[in-house]
Amino acid sequence: MRKVEHIEQQICELSGVEFAELREWMLAQDWRSWDEKIEADTRAGKFDKLIAEAQADFAAGHSQPI
Repeated sequence: MRKVEHIEQQICELSGVEFAELREWMLAQDWRSWDEKIEADTRAGKFDKLIAEAQADFAAGHSQPI
């Protein structure tokens, strides 16, 4: 049995409360991974062009309060 299949089987055996705890943990892991990716991309300068464009638009008065 593959590791993922074993984990899936174990998940199916969880109670509703246990499943909810696992879901919250999985979501937290996913958000942490996403945050780390955004931080790495920011450090690598991948957003520099977008930031510059947004700043230029703002300076040119092409923005509205939200």
